[in-house]
Amino acid sequence: MIKLIMCLTRRADLSREQFLDYWQNSHGPFFMENASAMRAKRYLQDQTLNSPLNDAFRQSRNMMAEFDGVAEVWFESEEDMMEAMGTAEGQELAAALLKDESNFVDHEKSCAFLVREQAF
Repeated sequence: MIKLIMCLTRRADLSREQFLDYWQNSHGPFFMENASAMRAKRYLQDQTLNSPLNDAFRQSRNMMAEFDGVAEVWFESEEDMMEAMGTAEGQELAAALLKDESNFVDHEKSCAFLVREQAF
């Protein structure tokens, strides 16, 4: 299994609460309605808490500000993901997801990458 990780920063015109509301109640259901077409096995939203501990972590380690959330999408393999997204349906869906993300995500301040979990 692999995971697509997306570290998300909200659009500047949205509060974190507005961002989380849209992500959870609009984008999440839209994604799940189409997950099988992408061959996504699992989808999680890691929603950043408004907590003074986040400031403490950042300051104690001289880190950049936290993301507003992290999306995790599991796939069987890179090949399976690429095959699904290479279909006409997959390409249409990718365009629709990107368009919907623009309603709440600042893509220039966000990032995405593939990972493989390594348990210890």
